[in-house]
Amino acid sequence: MKKFLIVGLGNIGEKYENTRHNIGFKILDYYSASNDFGFKTDKLGDLAYHKIKGRTLIFLKPSTYMNLSGKAIKYWMAKEKIPLENLLVITDDLNLPFGTLRLKAKGSDGGHNGLKDTQDKLQTAKYSRFRFGISNDFSKGRQVDYVLANWTDEENNQLKERLELSTKIIDSFVLSGLKITMNNYNGK
Repeated sequence: MKKFLIVGLGNIGEKYENTRHNIGFKILDYYSASNDFGFKTDKLGDLAYHKIKGRTLIFLKPSTYMNLSGKAIKYWMAKEKIPLENLLVITDDLNLPFGTLRLKAKGSDGGHNGLKDTQDKLQTAKYSRFRFGISNDFSKGRQVDYVLANWTDEENNQLKERLELSTKIIDSFVLSGLKITMNNYNGK
């Protein structure tokens, strides 16, 4: 049976729950609610298991805070024997307009500390990542305040449709592979 590790990056705690930086957690929560399963706290994060068409999806919301996400990812990849090509890391991206969805097979961390730590712990940048655009609508020097702020009313109104599309991307990644998923969903 093929196993996949689907990681949503974010920060633990109520004060971060609806922030832009926590879109990775939000996507996994939306997926689990849509498929009627929940998360349980385990070592280095909250975990959930779900099966689709003979594949096991292991969902991880690291409890290590964003900047140390790689520690939890590396631990669960080793524990569950997940090959690198079956890892998908979901994160926010300041360089993409709000709601833009982009998958990549590899790449730089783009200044994102969660991706930077993941790359450092895995010793490679060759892992699939799913970036959710949050835009860069902030004044110089206000980046941290922006990513840790809650969504605007306008963004909240558009989020549900983006979250639904995000769950389809996860299913496509698992069932059809990265290349087909990139062709079908990038830029949508």
